[in-house]
Amino acid sequence: MLKRIAPDQLRLGMYVQEIPGPWMNHPFWRGSFKLEKYEDLKTLRSAKIEQILIDTTKGRDIVMEDEPKAAAAAPATAEIAAETTPEATLPRQAKIVVHVGAEQERVQAARVLTGSRRAIMTMFNETRMGKALDIRQAMPVVQEITASVARNSGALISLARLKTADDYTYMHSVAVCALMIALGHQLGLSAEETRQAGIAGLLHDIGKMAVPAELLNKPGKLTDDEFTSIKKHAQAGHAILRGVDGIGDAALDVSLHHHEKVDGSGYPFNLKGNQISMVAKMGAVCDVYDAITSNRPYKPGWEPGHSVKRMANNQGHFDEIILEAFIKSVGIFPTGSCVVMQSGKVGIVIDQHPGSLLTPKVKVFFSALTMAPLPIEIIDLATTRSGDKIASHVDPAKLHLPNLETIWASAAIA
Repeated sequence: MLKRIAPDQLRLGMYVQEIPGPWMNHPFWRGSFKLEKYEDLKTLRSAKIEQILIDTTKGRDIVMEDEPKAAAAAPATAEIAAETTPEATLPRQAKIVVHVGAEQERVQAARVLTGSRRAIMTMFNETRMGKALDIRQAMPVVQEITASVARNSGALISLARLKTADDYTYMHSVAVCALMIALGHQLGLSAEETRQAGIAGLLHDIGKMAVPAELLNKPGKLTDDEFTSIKKHAQAGHAILRGVDGIGDAALDVSLHHHEKVDGSGYPFNLKGNQISMVAKMGAVCDVYDAITSNRPYKPGWEPGHSVKRMANNQGHFDEIILEAFIKSVGIFPTGSCVVMQSGKVGIVIDQHPGSLLTPKVKVFFSALTMAPLPIEIIDLATTRSGDKIASHVDPAKLHLPNLETIWASAAIA
């Protein structure tokens, strides 16, 4: 089926049937082709083109915001949940995974996180003691995280924000893995590319095992010399992974370059723009998001929706297309966000609707008008007829709200 779409609706995996207008408006000499390269996607989306004709019988279709939930979820099921094994020669079959609500997935996601934490802690601590890393240990972790993300990405990603000072480095690695997998799907990467991105996210901070633990967990501000020592983890991680049998290029790339920025102000090499690979740009976005939304030894985490807004306003740090895809993958109002409705009701986002960024499920519990608690109510903005909408993010500290994690976590039994 032929469809005309706007350039900003393009995704990797789509089949471009025709690019209307004069050839001078774009550099593509081919009349039709499958969109498989990130640089081609970026070029098309920045060209002076109003519409592009795609053939959905030869490539990916567009997911419309007003399509039913099941239709919006369909692309995530077969591709993201493809079975993965370390042995590349084994045949793989797509496993059909049904998208479920966050409250249904949260219990399973908690189990996945518990098992992943143990596995990563073992891998990282063995690396700290000088033992060779066995990439096969990471494969079951990535497979379990991939399956959970396919069922409901918001459940595991939001739970992974809940870290302690002692397990921050390990759980941060698990969270970045999940975020990379969700982002890979949003960008239209293949199942294997998404798997490699997940492995890269899981191992991106392995170099921190070369940094003294007391420095990683220091509760106060780092001195200039201490920060210089911390920054060496990127090259240390690359050196560790370079000696690992079976490691992919994506993991090597992300470990070394996830702190580079598109304006050239990052480290360790001050790379800029197209000098940074797509997967490293993905790693930069996912790493920062989880870091700023999580409680750290030296500061509390930011509210997720506020974090997304701050990242979008941070010119020069992130690749715009990668960041846009990331925001679509987690939502404008990510699960766990504290929001105020037009009615003055305050609530916490507990689930997303795939394909619709503005109509999540919200658990309402407080009034910003009366500054008093309200009877707990779950409002599905995609189906409610009340006409109420989210007005903005809200800082829970300014309203002196109770422990939001307790309210959010109880959503499964509400």
